[in-house]
Amino acid sequence: MKAHVWVMLKQTVFDPQGQTIHHALQSLGYAEVHDVRQGKFFVLQLDGITKDEARQHVERISREVLTNPVIEEFRFEILE
Repeated sequence: MKAHVWVMLKQTVFDPQGQTIHHALQSLGYAEVHDVRQGKFFVLQLDGITKDEARQHVERISREVLTNPVIEEFRFEILE
């Protein structure tokens, strides 16, 4: 099975890369885009464990390795 993990800066944290992308989009004529938040995406291949174990492992990996909990938050999904 696979796990998809999305990591984003918390809404209260300034996102300079997102702002740069937003300004570029505005200058290209995409006025309908009002905000951009930039993040990270991970795909984890998991073998030999149950779906419940996968959830526990991915939550721990995300919290302890993939994110800085002071400034980032995450969400994930397990795919079979």
